[in-house]
Amino acid sequence: MNRTNPVTERVLIAGAGPVGLVAAANLVRHGVPVTVFESGGDLSMESRASTFHPPTLDMLGELGVVQPLIAQGLIAPKFQYRNRRDGVIAEFDFGDIADQTRHPFRLQCEQSKLTRIIYDRLRGAPDLEIVFSSPVRAVTQNTDSVTVTVERDGRSEAHSYRWLIGADGARSDVRRSLDIEFEGFTWPDRYLVVSTPFDFHSVIPGLATVSYVADPVRWHFLLGIPGLWRVMFRIAPEESDELALSAEFVTALMAEVVPGIDRYQIDHTTLYRVHQRVASTFRKHRAFLIGDAAHVNNPLGGMGMNGGIHDAMNLTERLAAVWRGEKAEAELDRFDLQRRLVTKEYVERQSIQNKRNLEAADNGFRDFLRQTAADPTLRREYLLKVSMIGSLRRAEQLG
Repeated sequence: MNRTNPVTERVLIAGAGPVGLVAAANLVRHGVPVTVFESGGDLSMESRASTFHPPTLDMLGELGVVQPLIAQGLIAPKFQYRNRRDGVIAEFDFGDIADQTRHPFRLQCEQSKLTRIIYDRLRGAPDLEIVFSSPVRAVTQNTDSVTVTVERDGRSEAHSYRWLIGADGARSDVRRSLDIEFEGFTWPDRYLVVSTPFDFHSVIPGLATVSYVADPVRWHFLLGIPGLWRVMFRIAPEESDELALSAEFVTALMAEVVPGIDRYQIDHTTLYRVHQRVASTFRKHRAFLIGDAAHVNNPLGGMGMNGGIHDAMNLTERLAAVWRGEKAEAELDRFDLQRRLVTKEYVERQSIQNKRNLEAADNGFRDFLRQTAADPTLRREYLLKVSMIGSLRRAEQLG
């Protein structure tokens, strides 16, 4: 192993996904030098998360990247809940909370577009270094620095930095090396995402770009992105992976979306397990966890990546102040206090409730939605919750 003993006066970020690059961009904006180690040979082109909530767009506006993102995305000012019997149950318009955000809409855009926009904007910045094909595998610490073991060119190298931010995903080696528990559970069912260029607007009158279709047996979720629709289905525990990914099974599922239409061009299918987990702490001495490294949840409501970006902004604002000597290191404890509790109280709880609502067998959820949509006060409270503005306010209350 090659060792580098001197401490590099920079913040190290493990992972160049959307959360890691937002953290890097905000630190650079505040004049803090950053090195990013990314395991891949380039930025990932996987679309994965594709919903940006209003307050997240506000944050990205502070970084100067929101306008090019909007230009490549699909604005969704409304979202709907439906069921097979009644059609539209309720529709919600983010315009009702336009006084709370500069972006009263969801933006549907693949996360890979955000990472490329940030990378292109910061490329060549003297305070930013991005090193590809360099996964962080292990972490040790002392009172003044954190040392990481990095795999590069077939060798292990050790590098020391003042601070470490782990944004290296749900299988985080940073979290594992820090011996931080990832508490929670895995759902017994899985989710199948089918991508098709079919124009659902042409056959479903009044369809919103974001539409949830409740059903106790087989709910589904229609999500439009530029040029494609993603249709998400629940796959029951007794249905094998092989069955779920078979052409016949996918065709049968898609035939249930619109009566009378049973042939679609399928561009891509993805089957994945769904986890609800939160790290036992988001800070361990000079190392921090953000994004999927800190928490994962089911995707209903689009809170995972958005919550990660909120982590990144919360942490880096505090870390920049500590770096400049404006705040004591104790300021960083507020990141763990705020973001972990908010994740438990809001992101995890709401995403679990979203799943249970869609598969409820009675009419309670339908009646709740209709009552909420009809009452201006209830409607506004609901929009603040699902847009994640409510969770950010809760974090502020924690001090």
